[in-house]
Amino acid sequence: MSRAVASRLAGLLTLLLAAALPLPAQAGLFDDDEARNRIEQLRGEVTDLGKRADMVSRNQIDFANQVEAIKTDISKLRGQIEVLTYELEAAQKRQKDFYVDLDNRLRKIEQPPAEAKAETPKVDPAQETRDYEAALAGLKGSKFKEAGAAFLAFIKTYPNSSLAASAHYWGGYAHAQAKDHAVAAELFGKFAAAWPNDERAPSALESRVASLEAGRDLKAARISLEQLAERYPNSEAGKRAKLRLKKK
Repeated sequence: MSRAVASRLAGLLTLLLAAALPLPAQAGLFDDDEARNRIEQLRGEVTDLGKRADMVSRNQIDFANQVEAIKTDISKLRGQIEVLTYELEAAQKRQKDFYVDLDNRLRKIEQPPAEAKAETPKVDPAQETRDYEAALAGLKGSKFKEAGAAFLAFIKTYPNSSLAASAHYWGGYAHAQAKDHAVAAELFGKFAAAWPNDERAPSALESRVASLEAGRDLKAARISLEQLAERYPNSEAGKRAKLRLKKK
C-alpha cells in the first residue's frame, strides 16, 4: 500500500472516531442522522480505498511477472537472431564457393586433356549444403542430441569445408545443450584453437569453461579461463573471465 493511500485511510479513521464520540461539542455540530450518514459515507470511502490499494498491489505483482516473461522472451529471441545471422552468412559463403567451384570446373573443361591421374573424390557442394542445413535445422528445432551427431558427421565428411568453423561451434553448442559436456568442451576447444580470430572465439572459450566445469574438470576449466582472459581481454567474455579469476 502506498504512503498516499495509508495517509488517506488514517485521516478517514480519525474522522470516524471523532464522529462517534458522544461529546456535547459534537452534538452541537451534527444531529444523529447527519452523523450516521457521515459515518456510513466515511466507511464507504474506507472500503473503496482498501479495494483500490489491493488492486494496485495486484497490478504491481502482475507487472513484475510480465517483466520477467518479457526478459525470458528477449533472451530466446537473441539466441534465435544469433543462429539466423550466422546461417545467413554461411549461406552467402556457400553461394560464393559454389560459383568458384563452377568456374574451376569450366576452366578444366576448356583445358586440353592431360595425362590421367588418380584424383581424390570431389565433394558435392549441394550435398554439403544439405547436410549442414539439416544439422542446423535440428539445432533450431531444439533436437540437440540429433543436431550434435549431425554436426560431428559433417565435420568428419567435410574436414576442409568453409563451414567447418560453424560446424564446430554449433556442434559444441548442441552437445552442451544435450548435457554431453565432454564432447562440447572438445569442439569448443578445437574451434578456439583453429579459428582464434573468429569473432565467436571468446564465446567458444567461455562455453568450453562452462562445459569443463559441468564435467568437474576444474583444472582444465581454470586453464581455459586464463587463456580467455589473456587472449581476449577486451571482449565481454574476456572481461568476465578476469573478474572470475580475481575472485578465486
